[in-house]
Amino acid sequence: MTFSGSFESTPASELVPSETTVVIQELEERRVTLEDLLIQLVALSSHLHQIYTQSHLIHLNIEGPLFLPLHEFLKEQYSAHIEQFDQVTEFVRTMDTLLPMCEKGLLGAYKSFKHVKSYEAREMLITYLQNLEKIGMQAKEIGELAREIKAPDVENYMAELVGQMFKASWMLKATLRG
Repeated sequence: MTFSGSFESTPASELVPSETTVVIQELEERRVTLEDLLIQLVALSSHLHQIYTQSHLIHLNIEGPLFLPLHEFLKEQYSAHIEQFDQVTEFVRTMDTLLPMCEKGLLGAYKSFKHVKSYEAREMLITYLQNLEKIGMQAKEIGELAREIKAPDVENYMAELVGQMFKASWMLKATLRG
């Protein structure tokens, strides 16, 4: 292998990458874009809308000895879920992006939703609990994306959403263990 030019004439800064150069290269390799964040926010909004419907229907269909407290808890939850959906979709709109125009489009944005397959109270609540925790984890990931693209409003709300999801999850787990 032959080299053109003299080795001695190359500045040392070009031979050994500085920390700044390494950081810039890493960012370029894994650059997160606003579009990435928007796609994730629309998926989260779909997930929230589906869990709103699920919690509302469980609220209406639950039966058993814990009917009254679960009925009230689920009413609070579905009310919270529709507010969470509204907040997340408003972030999308503040970034001048349109949302799906109908439920079919919204459902297509998040296809991994776990659906209830039984009218048995415990099974309904376990499925709902799993969806709560999935949303909590999804919000954590979106919070990290938001931090990377410097969207502190989204990052802060995702932290709140994580707390809300895991608090509800804890309450259900404590109820189901009884």
